[in-house]
Amino acid sequence: MTQTDGFATRGTSAPPIATRIAMWSGPRNISTALMRAWGNRPDTFVTDEPFYAHYLKQTGVEHPGADEVIAAHETDWRKVVAWLTGPVPEDRRIWYQKHMTHHMLPGVSRDWFGQMRHAFLIREPREMLASLLKKHPSATLPETGLPQQLEIFEHVRRQTGVTPPVIDAKDVLLDPRGVLSRLCAALAVEFDESMLSWPAGRRATDGVWAKYWYENVERSTGFEPYRERNGTLPPEAEALARECERLYRVLADVRLR
Repeated sequence: MTQTDGFATRGTSAPPIATRIAMWSGPRNISTALMRAWGNRPDTFVTDEPFYAHYLKQTGVEHPGADEVIAAHETDWRKVVAWLTGPVPEDRRIWYQKHMTHHMLPGVSRDWFGQMRHAFLIREPREMLASLLKKHPSATLPETGLPQQLEIFEHVRRQTGVTPPVIDAKDVLLDPRGVLSRLCAALAVEFDESMLSWPAGRRATDGVWAKYWYENVERSTGFEPYRERNGTLPPEAEALARECERLYRVLADVRLR
């Protein structure tokens, strides 16, 4: 992980005041497409799942390219936090950080949260589970990220005294301009039309796991129109779906509309 001195002054001008955005999502969502949207802004630097290597090393879960991820990315969560709260790379004004909620293991401190503006990305549970279970048939509730997402949401709400913005993947795909405009307003950031489309291809800011997971996003040039997915689940997954729905509903009820 390379840390760039993003606050280096230019002549006598003052360094930019950083806006750090932590976007919290679970798996099988549009989180990478949303990272593309923010990454296409000229004022924004993006970071891709900075706690992933720590998560893989600590849990030993079998993910594609796990050894490669651990070798290429920082595995010490304290160093990750120091980087995320340090100078913004490339002298950008905004630092958009894409986080997976299940990567925030219990031993990772939340003390740094106060330096971020937080937002939450959710997806209808049955659609999410139908996609997740294809890759991880034995996935458990913690692997959906929903318990951790609600825990982080409630932590941020207690810490700040306000309800952080929540957006739903379906709403974004149905109305990208409208939902992203409202999200930007909630984060006190001006909306930029460049967020609605981007060039195809991989980015230098993508994690080394991109070759395993980002094929569809790499072909994309914008948000695809919403289409209803088959949310049919095996009978043994119904209890998991009900628990996911309960957690999802708490967040969905306060989402930006």
